[in-house]
Amino acid sequence: MAAMSVIGIDFGNESCYVAVAKAGGIETIANDYSLRATPSYIAFSGKNRILGVAAKNQQITNMRNTVYGLKRLLGRRFNDPQVQREMQLLPFTVIETASGGAGIKVNYLNEDQVFSPEQCLAMLLTKLKDTSATALQTPVNDCVISVPSYFTNNERKALLDAACIAGLNVLRLFNETTATALAYGIYKQDLPGPDEKPRNVVFVDCGHASLQVSACAFNKGKLRMLATTADSHLGGRDVDLILADYFCKEFQTKYRIDAKSNARAFVRLLAEVEKIKKQMSANSTTLPLNIECFMEDKDVRSEIKRADMEAMCTSLFQRVEVTLRQCLEQSGLALEDIHSVEVVGGSTRIPAIKSLIEKVFHRTASTTLNQDEAVSRGCALQCAMLSPAVRVREFNVTDTQNYPISLSWDASSDGESSGEIEVFPINHSVPFSKMLTFYRREPFSIRASYTGNIPYPDRNIGMWTVRDIHPTADGRSQKVKVKARVNLHGIMYISSASLIESKEAEAEVVEEQNEKVNESTEAPQNETSNGQPEVGSSGWTKKISAWFSREGEEKKEKKKKQLVKSTELPIESLTVGFSQVEINQYTEQEFKMIAADRQEKERADARNALEEYVYELRGKLSSEDELASFILDADRDNLIQQLDDMENWLYEEGEDCNRQVYQDKLTELKAKGEPIQVRRLEHELRPTIIEEFARSLQLANKVVEQFRAKDPKFAHINDEEIKKVEQAVMQNYKWLEQARTQLNGTPKFLPPPITVAQIRQERSNFENTVSPIVNKPVPKPESPPKESKENNTDGVDKEQKHHSNANHEQPTQNSTQEENMEWSAS
Repeated sequence: MAAMSVIGIDFGNESCYVAVAKAGGIETIANDYSLRATPSYIAFSGKNRILGVAAKNQQITNMRNTVYGLKRLLGRRFNDPQVQREMQLLPFTVIETASGGAGIKVNYLNEDQVFSPEQCLAMLLTKLKDTSATALQTPVNDCVISVPSYFTNNERKALLDAACIAGLNVLRLFNETTATALAYGIYKQDLPGPDEKPRNVVFVDCGHASLQVSACAFNKGKLRMLATTADSHLGGRDVDLILADYFCKEFQTKYRIDAKSNARAFVRLLAEVEKIKKQMSANSTTLPLNIECFMEDKDVRSEIKRADMEAMCTSLFQRVEVTLRQCLEQSGLALEDIHSVEVVGGSTRIPAIKSLIEKVFHRTASTTLNQDEAVSRGCALQCAMLSPAVRVREFNVTDTQNYPISLSWDASSDGESSGEIEVFPINHSVPFSKMLTFYRREPFSIRASYTGNIPYPDRNIGMWTVRDIHPTADGRSQKVKVKARVNLHGIMYISSASLIESKEAEAEVVEEQNEKVNESTEAPQNETSNGQPEVGSSGWTKKISAWFSREGEEKKEKKKKQLVKSTELPIESLTVGFSQVEINQYTEQEFKMIAADRQEKERADARNALEEYVYELRGKLSSEDELASFILDADRDNLIQQLDDMENWLYEEGEDCNRQVYQDKLTELKAKGEPIQVRRLEHELRPTIIEEFARSLQLANKVVEQFRAKDPKFAHINDEEIKKVEQAVMQNYKWLEQARTQLNGTPKFLPPPITVAQIRQERSNFENTVSPIVNKPVPKPESPPKESKENNTDGVDKEQKHHSNANHEQPTQNSTQEENMEWSAS
């Protein structure tokens, strides 16, 4: 059905979730490893790309070519402080591209290649798209993708470009906080009415990379975001880094090894630290840390308690409290106005964060939502609402603008001064449009920028130049209206510019007299009883004088009319992001890589099929219970030697052959192995098939004996038919005995002289001959003579008539009695 393609994608820094809107509700899609979470990892090898779970599994052995942490690099330039900070933590190489952006250098197809973070993200989205299409068994195009609420214009555009390269049609970039609120509110049946006081709920989302806190007001059928605050560098990963740094210092003192100098060792340490962090959420006791062959063939051991972790992460938890209080302040809510505090995200399981939530909001954190899948479910719901193919419950969503946006412009040549205005203040409703009016006689530019604190080094959003503006005929400025808009994706842009021209045109307007109005208002005062006006009345006199003074001519007056003409003006934009040419180029490159991956997968499948057949056949040939007795010893040794040679070839010269070579080798081996397996199958099935045939012969022979014994069941069968059955039984019995003799005298290692298929065919022919005779239906008995039937009928009729008369008389008597009873009662 059409709803199958409606999906929501939760793009996380560590892992991704995909949910689909179906008729039965929202369902999270499992990947090819039967896991709901797909790691946000992309790996490159000499033959293909490796995506998702497989990429993370091989990270330790392919450190330099395994890419992750894309959320921190998306839409940023190489000299961005955040990119420079990430480069110190990431094991792969990040270089500066010719345009000043960040490029990821990897070895792909045995060549050094550079991909942008947007291209790498497109590869991950392609994997998620394929996973969804496989699970739903239908192509996937439309989707809604989650973004952090703190993402700026440039980061949102970069995510849209990546989705475009992956061939996805993004209906909306949905803020993670709003997606969580939608997943919470749409199923609530007890929300207050539209005119009642809303239910205010605070959502705390602490994931792998960031902390986001939002306040939302719910009414029946709608939600409105009140405020959103975030700390983009406060997540579970930051706790892991503090713990890893603690263990690195301990190992340096205890074992004289520096884990930070070895990327592979540090990644292994981070993985173990994350496990301990999860265990500490449920245990306050001392927990051990053991890593074998950590560095320099040394095993390391240590231990830590939850109290120690909380002491080390005090600065992080203080920032959590600051973010919580900022949201409370911006929302303008009092503590008693808050209904509940919902937590999502893996890091909200840390007891210290739950304690801070209770401290700030005076409420225990609620876990109504699925902490890992709430965002993807909200995105799937939003996609279903935006898609025309799916019908869902009406639910209005009003989002907010997280950072104030200002527009500025230069002074004009006719004296209009330059200016700046805050068009969209913080927490303004989204989507929204605003109209600005300018008076210009030449083209001019408008610049948009963020104001306030933003987690992005460049406050500039873009510049738009309005073209084709000329002065009027008398040299005056023209009126220009410009529309600024923040769309569903949260991206601000200048959507249109119009030139407003006003002209005064003269038109002849006939001045209409108001006699009818006067007549209608004055007539009631001068009417007689019959409704006719009196001739001597003042109203009648005025009317007659007006008729004669006009002399049949209508008065005409010339009035001026204002004509307004609106003309669309061209706009040139200068914003960050890929051009359409670059997107087309990257899309073509992505399709080529998809084709290469598919070809490599088919080649690997063919190789694995050949290798599997070699192992399987060799094992069966070596077992007496399998195929060993169905082949001569010399032939078996020869075939096993061929299989050994094939195995050696697979790991030497045949390591990188194309698919057709493997398929030809497999066909060659099957030509030798299949006959052996067929002989074994024939040997196993033959006794059962012969026994079934013999049973059919016995049943037919029993019918012949019963016929000879004058059994009435077979009295309707004539002698010729019985002879035909008897003859068929004798012939097939003789054939079956001869077949048994031949088969018993044939060794197992030789092809059987009579196959199972032949025995089945003989049985089928026999049953086709015998069954119509044995199962012949008994003819129906003849109907009785007509006269006797009529006599019986007359007797029955008379008897029925007698009974009917008796019955008729009885109700009459009863009715008489009833009448008498009623009469006496009256």
